[in-house]
Amino acid sequence: MIATERFVFLHLHKSGGSFVNECLLRFVPTARSIGYHLPRMLVPAEAAHLPVLGFVRNPWSYYVSWYNFQAQRPVPNAMFQLLSNNSRLGFDATVRNMLALGTDDSHLPAVISALPAHYGNRGLNLPKFALAPIRATGLGFYSYLYKYLYGELDSRLTVERAENLRAKLLDYLQGVGHRVTHALNDYVTDARARNTSEHGAYVDYYSSELRDLVAEKDALIIARHGYQFGE
Repeated sequence: MIATERFVFLHLHKSGGSFVNECLLRFVPTARSIGYHLPRMLVPAEAAHLPVLGFVRNPWSYYVSWYNFQAQRPVPNAMFQLLSNNSRLGFDATVRNMLALGTDDSHLPAVISALPAHYGNRGLNLPKFALAPIRATGLGFYSYLYKYLYGELDSRLTVERAENLRAKLLDYLQGVGHRVTHALNDYVTDARARNTSEHGAYVDYYSSELRDLVAEKDALIIARHGYQFGE
């Protein structure tokens, strides 16, 4: 979460937020870091009146990015280890386990138990109490994070597609009255992405059954932001 004098930025997991965080802290003089991956309900009182910006990505792409980012780490996080059976399972089975967290209790109690008790300042930063309400929602993990982070929609909240992040970020900054300098414009246009993982086209990871399961579990994001498989 980054607060400026004109707006607040919320960082949805694996959705371009690290790039935006770095950009704002580097080029917006009033920008200050409030915390990592914190939800809208924790916006400080003095900034609660400000408009809020966030980004979201294609859910099918999200799961490929999440899986590969963790699989390529020397020590994956506890959630990945539990859902992948300590990396013994491949993408399909691991993501099915992740999508089932809001449907059954096969893995949810163990995942909750492995999470920290309180907010920190690294990684997913999802405490036990923050994930527990996913139980019996039927939501995919990414849709649950989306609702948890952004809360209810209102006129002060803008959530843009991360696929258009660079252009939309510049548009938003100009729209709220921040001066876009040449240095800021060049950084947003040309700087490399942050916290990426190496993987092929996301469509190549999906069976038709898993593709359809994501469509069902993450229908909220898909419908709200007009996503399609393969775009």
